[in-house]
Amino acid sequence: MKIGTIIYTWLRGELVGTDEFGNRYYRNTKKRRGKEQRWVIYKGEADGSAAPPEWHAWLHHTTDEPLTEKAAQMLAWQKEHEPNMTGTPEAYMPRGHDRRGGRHAPAHGEYEAWSPE
Repeated sequence: MKIGTIIYTWLRGELVGTDEFGNRYYRNTKKRRGKEQRWVIYKGEADGSAAPPEWHAWLHHTTDEPLTEKAAQMLAWQKEHEPNMTGTPEAYMPRGHDRRGGRHAPAHGEYEAWSPE
């Protein structure tokens, strides 16, 4: 985290809430023209995909009020939020990927090549 963000948060930030991952969400205490300024201080490495959807909506002014406990409760059909792991050692790699040996399953004859008439 940058020292400027820490100082700015200390001087002008109002803590709005935290999420289950430990990220802290702030808004500017000084009102300016236009939209209020909102930001997040991530726990650990700064990664935009680490903010859950409810807080993402608040950060991007989709909702005026921060999330409520009711909004944070998952419905039966929802999956738990996971950050985007692309570019990290935990990234998804299907069978046949070069980092997993590079061997693809043999074709089963279901593919028929297209040829122009």
